[in-house]
Amino acid sequence: MAAYRELLLRHFPAAEFAASEAPGHEYRLADQAMEAGHTLLVAVGGDGTWSHVADRIVASGREDVALGVLPSGTGNDFARNLEVSYRNPADAVARLVRGVAVSVDVGRVNTPSSPAEASTRSSDSERVRHFINVVGVGFDVAVVDAAASARFLRGELLYKVTALQQLFRFRGLELSVSDGEGFVRMAPHLMLTVTNGAFFGGGFPIAPKARIDDGVLHGCMIGDGTPMRRLALFNKAEKGRHVEEPEVEVRTARRFTLTAQAPFRFEADGDLYETAVPVLDLEVLPGALQVIRG
Repeated sequence: MAAYRELLLRHFPAAEFAASEAPGHEYRLADQAMEAGHTLLVAVGGDGTWSHVADRIVASGREDVALGVLPSGTGNDFARNLEVSYRNPADAVARLVRGVAVSVDVGRVNTPSSPAEASTRSSDSERVRHFINVVGVGFDVAVVDAAASARFLRGELLYKVTALQQLFRFRGLELSVSDGEGFVRMAPHLMLTVTNGAFFGGGFPIAPKARIDDGVLHGCMIGDGTPMRRLALFNKAEKGRHVEEPEVEVRTARRFTLTAQAPFRFEADGDLYETAVPVLDLEVLPGALQVIRG
């Protein structure tokens, strides 16, 4: 954060800074910044931080407010869609400075949900929310859980190591998915992701053809299998080749509805939430967010 502050002040001497004090505090900081009249909100962090700020911008209906992203988090997958690397802060700031505001899509979780962790529920009640990169259920949630308890790893390596562990531990999930246009799939799933962008999990191209401005969501449905078959799919997913396998089905739609036998947890941009009902309804909001792209 200190490095970014110094770099930003070189280009934006009048910039104002605020630091989140607890998970979910970004929501309030974003609201305060907009109330103060700021029209460029630069968020330093990862997918969760950017998602929280984007959620407030989209919910406000303010079309004159843009989001700038500077990566320093765990996954940083949304930044990959903008070709911004967390390895070079100076380059990330330079891209921000020379960039222009472009319209990108946002996903909306229409089913009211609340944070899965009791410690964050007080700052974020059950409600409709938005996501900028991915919603995942099943194996994805197990990996986020495992990553949260890891002590000595971070970044891409953290996700890859915890994912390998869960390939042998996760029990699978019975789930049906529909797109409201006649497609229905009901099967045991290893994982199901609904993505706005191409990447998730620290750089896996889970939906290789997805673009954050294509006006649709991309559903990647991966059927369950033995641990060794899961490992084979995991290895192929590193290069986006999992989509060629018979267990995998990828569809595009403006809306997806996921249904289970009981309320379930899901991951949205790296944060865990849970529904009060056994249904999760997701839709795309084309061009709903202005993002600075260098």
